[in-house]
Amino acid sequence: MNTPFLPPSAATEEVGYDIVDSPVGRLLLTGNERALTGLYLADGGKHSVTVPKGERREGGFPEVTRQLREYFAGQRTEFTLPLAPAGSDFQIAVWTQLTLIPFGMTASYGQVALALGKSLVASRAVGLANGRNPISIIVPCHRVIGADGSMTGYGGGIERKEWLLRHEGAMDAATAGMLW
Repeated sequence: MNTPFLPPSAATEEVGYDIVDSPVGRLLLTGNERALTGLYLADGGKHSVTVPKGERREGGFPEVTRQLREYFAGQRTEFTLPLAPAGSDFQIAVWTQLTLIPFGMTASYGQVALALGKSLVASRAVGLANGRNPISIIVPCHRVIGADGSMTGYGGGIERKEWLLRHEGAMDAATAGMLW
C-alpha cells in the first residue's frame, strides 16, 4: 500500500512537543526534526492527554502551526506535512485511507473497510484503528461517521467532531447520510 507517511524509523527518533491554541482547544504537537508524530486535543475532557516526556520546543513546529492556522481560518483544505505515526500495519493502512477522505466529505467505518479491501465485518477494527489515530485533524479521523450518518465516537469529544465537520461544510452531508 502506498502511504503518505514516513517510515516507522522516523517516529522513533527523539521527540519534542509544543502546545498551540486552536478554535477546538489546545493542541498538543509531538515530533522530531523529520516529522510530526502526534497531534492530540489537549482539552479532551475524559480523553485528555498527558504532556509527554521530552523537551518542550515552544514554537518548534512552525510549519505545522502555520498550516493549522490556515485550516482553521478556512484557507487550507489539505495538509502538506511530513508525518510519522507509529502503529501496526493495519492501523497505518486505515490512517492512510483516512487521508484520502476529501475535505468537506465523510465516510462510514464500513466504507473505509471496503476501501481497504476488507468486508463490512472489519468495520469494528477500522473503528478501533480510527480511535488510535495519533495525528488528529491532519489525519482526518473526524470525517468517519456511522453508516446511518450518526456522530459516533471521537477521542476529543463529539462536540469537537461536529465543530470540525461544520467547519469543513460536511455536517449537512453527514446528517443527510450522503457519504464519500
